[in-house]
Amino acid sequence: MQIYLDYSATTPTRLEAIAAMEAVMAQTWGNPSSLHEWGQRAATVLEQARMQVAGLIHANPDSIVFTSGGTEANNLAIFGVTHPYSTPQHLIISSVEHSAITEPARILEHQGWQVTRLPVDRQGRVHPLDLQTAIQPNTVLISVIYGQSEVGTLQPIETLGQIARNQGILFHTDAVQVAGRWPINVQQLPIDLLSLSSHKIYGPQGAGALYVRPGVELMPMVGGGGQESKLRSGTQAVPILAGFGIAAELASQEMSGETRRLIQLRDRLFDLLLDVPTLIPTGDRIHRLPHHVSFCLSEDGQSPPAITGKTLVRQLNLAGIGISAGSACHSGKLNPSPILLAMGYAPTMALGGIRLTLGRATTIADVDWTAMVLKQILQRLLPERVPASL
Repeated sequence: MQIYLDYSATTPTRLEAIAAMEAVMAQTWGNPSSLHEWGQRAATVLEQARMQVAGLIHANPDSIVFTSGGTEANNLAIFGVTHPYSTPQHLIISSVEHSAITEPARILEHQGWQVTRLPVDRQGRVHPLDLQTAIQPNTVLISVIYGQSEVGTLQPIETLGQIARNQGILFHTDAVQVAGRWPINVQQLPIDLLSLSSHKIYGPQGAGALYVRPGVELMPMVGGGGQESKLRSGTQAVPILAGFGIAAELASQEMSGETRRLIQLRDRLFDLLLDVPTLIPTGDRIHRLPHHVSFCLSEDGQSPPAITGKTLVRQLNLAGIGISAGSACHSGKLNPSPILLAMGYAPTMALGGIRLTLGRATTIADVDWTAMVLKQILQRLLPERVPASL
């Protein structure tokens, strides 16, 4: 029995998107910048995909800039805003950002920029008052992740964005985990820049997009032929973007029912593991991504801990179940999850984070089986802490 529960890492490309890509590669392979018939057919496919992706977040198609993925979209947002300044200014991010935000911020810091990392509470939420207090006269950009990929917490984006707008500061959000799972309407939200990724919504890997509110000016990161409104030069990958467009359109059509279904499965999995004393739920249970379940292992005073999140990933993989862990291994040394550390967890507990994320193929039987197998693994690895009666 094979059960994939790592949909926040990537999703399988849906068949409709694959069919669209195959058709484009076979029939509409022209360069969309060319003026002849072959090029214009490809340009039509490209703009159709732009409309489909824009529809997912209720945006004007002209405000969608295609990229190679969420990481490039985040980098374009950060560097596109900051690079025009001849002297370093001030940037605000949260302390629970994806590395596609923290790394650009670190680079800017080395260049003399001041970077404020907003604290979060035990659930991983930013307090709006902390943002208000952090703003300085030279703050030029605020970037706060919409849905945290490791612990599932949704941020109060509307409130945070409104604070930025009231101060005349550009606001960016990484919505890679949210799009297609939770409604987004950029016409109503006070957002200037928003990042998307194709392979998180059952589209192909290698495609993403940055929403740029009309009137917001960015410096392009790649020079060349001036494609994508002169913000991302290079011939567009039309087949991949066609698949992205189909996936976005279908995600929009199916979101209401699928979101409700995922919430039910998510809550069922949490409840099934509620009686396991060594598993501590992480993230906000109310303000939460609909498909996301996460835990860390309770601290028992051992340093290093008896088992880590990586241990559980390996053990579940042997049982045919795919999940992920928050801690990272660099140069042979296991490092605690920076997200859990930022949320106030001890380093030993921050080594024990695991994430189980659900998707279109996940069933009630999958959830029930996973809960049973995880309990059995914990009973075997930690017999003194997990009763066999569970």
